[in-house]
Amino acid sequence: MTYDAFADFRMAGHNVIITGGAQNIGAGIARTLSGAGAKVMIADLNGDKAKETAAAIEKETGNDCRGIKCDVTSLDDINALVAETVRAFGGISTLVNNVGWGGRHEDPTAITEEDFIKSYKLNTISAYRMSMACLPHLEKAKNATITNSGSFSSATPAYDILAYGTAKAALNQMMVSIAHMLAKKVRVNSVLIGTVMTEGYADAGIDAAMQEKLKHPDNLTGRPGKAEDIANAMLWLCSPASGWVSGQIINVHGGGGVVRLFGH
Repeated sequence: MTYDAFADFRMAGHNVIITGGAQNIGAGIARTLSGAGAKVMIADLNGDKAKETAAAIEKETGNDCRGIKCDVTSLDDINALVAETVRAFGGISTLVNNVGWGGRHEDPTAITEEDFIKSYKLNTISAYRMSMACLPHLEKAKNATITNSGSFSSATPAYDILAYGTAKAALNQMMVSIAHMLAKKVRVNSVLIGTVMTEGYADAGIDAAMQEKLKHPDNLTGRPGKAEDIANAMLWLCSPASGWVSGQIINVHGGGGVVRLFGH
């Protein structure tokens, strides 16, 4: 019998929820997990786009992929998403808390309390609520995983996106704690994502000049990330291939900035 080195990366028999999966990095993760054999439910605030993306992925991979409208800051929407996924797929084995967003502050010295709270609700609390809503089903599944889209801005000074970065830093602590709480039951990991060029950058207030600069980062690989770079890391963490990995925060950001003792 031929040895299949990729067997543990295959996701056949897995039922996935991915939040914020209608476009950008989320759509790339959905496509990769579906391509690996999983059934995927794409949940997104833009329900029409979620269904459109799911239909395109299903056509490409031949695996069941569906889309549903979901506001992850609404507990009613979260419960409806979980119920529909269980109805459609028979269970949930894999949760990807990908949804998250944070705009640039024109004046970082005048961030409102409301801005901090809104960011925390979207980037931190929603992941907790999603995880707890899925937990009864995850505990019944083989290779049950929760994997989170974190941000490199949570681990480095980033005052121009301070509300977002601090909410993502809270996500790091929360998810490591949940990994310990769910030890032996559900594996929990996070990916700290660096600069990945998507349409979302323009939406976050990054102007054309800065976007052009971001295309040529001074990192160890010399290039910005692609959705596929994040999706491949997510596949490893969601699949049985990482069965001995939990409670980890993994950087996927081109290796970070180049350190030069004497400058350029």
